[in-house]
Amino acid sequence: MAETKADIVAQIKKLSETKKLVLGTNVTLKELKKGNLTKIYVSSNTPQGVRDDIEHYANMVKVPVSNIPISNEEFGIICKKSFLISVAGERK
Repeated sequence: MAETKADIVAQIKKLSETKKLVLGTNVTLKELKKGNLTKIYVSSNTPQGVRDDIEHYANMVKVPVSNIPISNEEFGIICKKSFLISVAGERK
């Protein structure tokens, strides 16, 4: 069963409140390489080059990548940040 947009938003809000969400491409990649993530969220309008890098490293360490139907602007709003968020990771 595929997750709905509402399910994804609720999950991201919960992770954000519990401080288990790593925000930003660079920090997410760094944590991914260390093996500290269980899942990665990529916004719908993330540049293809960034998306390719994330998927490459995620495949190496067997972490699922969730391409969410949310823009980076909306992603920032959901996480209650005043900036755009293209990539976020869920900490172990």
